[in-house]
Amino acid sequence: MVMPTTEAPQTLTTKLTQIEVDSVKCDCCGLTEECTPAYIDCIRARYNGKWICGLCAEAVKDEIVRCERPMISTEEALTQHINFCKKFNSAGPPPNPAVHLISAMRQILRRRSDSLRSLRSMPCSPTKGTAGRGMIDRSSKFSRSESCIPTLSLSLVDSSIDSIEEEEEGNK
Repeated sequence: MVMPTTEAPQTLTTKLTQIEVDSVKCDCCGLTEECTPAYIDCIRARYNGKWICGLCAEAVKDEIVRCERPMISTEEALTQHINFCKKFNSAGPPPNPAVHLISAMRQILRRRSDSLRSLRSMPCSPTKGTAGRGMIDRSSKFSRSESCIPTLSLSLVDSSIDSIEEEEEGNK
């Protein structure tokens, strides 16, 4: 018979307390987070030596997606976001913080919705002429004049339901 020992929980606690955590301040918004040095180094390598919190990292990604130019670099998007944060922070506190927060969230959701809508409207598979070369022909247009799901007549639906009910009664 094996007796449980108290050594295992102590070892686990020792390992958990050995994890080194540093406080680091976001270079954009000023938010302070506690992270491991390895994670801090990884984020700084990704953003040219700057520490960026998770919220600002998502904002930088969003800036890249919604930019009007064909493609901007991460560094350009980061610079734009830092400038936005400086402008935002220099304006001072809003007169009504709750209304301001609601307005900001509405704006973020609208931007996100617009960027998702534009991504959905792009063709996701190559056309026949360029499929062999692995390229997508952006010049071809796909117009949506009607639904891709054919209209079902009511009698067809009713007959399908009747047959399912008959099948269920037969299995009883």
